Amino acid sequence: MRAFAGALASEARKLLALPGIWIAIAIATIGSACITAFNAMTVRSAVEAGDTSSLADTSAFEAGFAAVPIIGVVGAIVIGSLAIGSEYTTDRAEAGGGRQIATTLAATPRRVGLYIAKALNVCALTAALAVVSIPGNYALARELVGDAGVETVTLESGISRAGGAALYWALMALIAFAITGLARSVMVPLTVLIANGSLVSFSLLMRGVTPLADYLPDMAGRNLFGFPPEFTVEGGLAPIPGAIVMACWALGLLLIGGIAFQRRDA
Repeated sequence: MRAFAGALASEARKLLALPGIWIAIAIATIGSACITAFNAMTVRSAVEAGDTSSLADTSAFEAGFAAVPIIGVVGAIVIGSLAIGSEYTTDRAEAGGGRQIATTLAATPRRVGLYIAKALNVCALTAALAVVSIPGNYALARELVGDAGVETVTLESGISRAGGAALYWALMALIAFAITGLARSVMVPLTVLIANGSLVSFSLLMRGVTPLADYLPDMAGRNLFGFPPEFTVEGGLAPIPGAIVMACWALGLLLIGGIAFQRRDA
């Protein structure tokens, strides 16, 4: 138990020492705050001008929540990918040209414990990011919108949607972690997952071919964000079944990844 606690602490320090992790944190906080500020000022300006015809609503919550499914998810994917992908990045030639994984396994030879420690740190950091970013965006939007907007989201609904978003972030981070570990490379999984989540959703395109696409991990959990039906693609799994399907994907990929991590050479 003491060895596992040590691995957990050392992996947390290693994770926070990665420059890419701080870039991901900046993306999910500063990036989403910029989008929130733009949305909130757009709402306020439209209300003050007396023309809200171009707005879906004037809710401060919606103005602050708009970046969560895209910018926040990108940050979570980067955290999950870098947490394990950095182990397989080749060092510069002057540093020996080796990979960090050899040193990591020499210091922590119990691979299963090491893999679990990494995954738990990914969960903890992603959850912390959600706790800071999501309420922070709402606070910023509420301050900027002020009395100009009409809040249409209740406190209970807002908490539920924030919790669903945090769960989606954590599960996507774990899926990215598992896939990157299996690939033993950060670039391809990172590029594909970010593109699918923010640029062109291949899962959404697949849904036009077969309804089974609703059971792909990102599509399964999409209703966790709780957007009104008129603002989303029709259909999809309900939040709780979707969360279960998405969690099964994450656990299944983690199990496969853990077995591969245990058996493959460094």
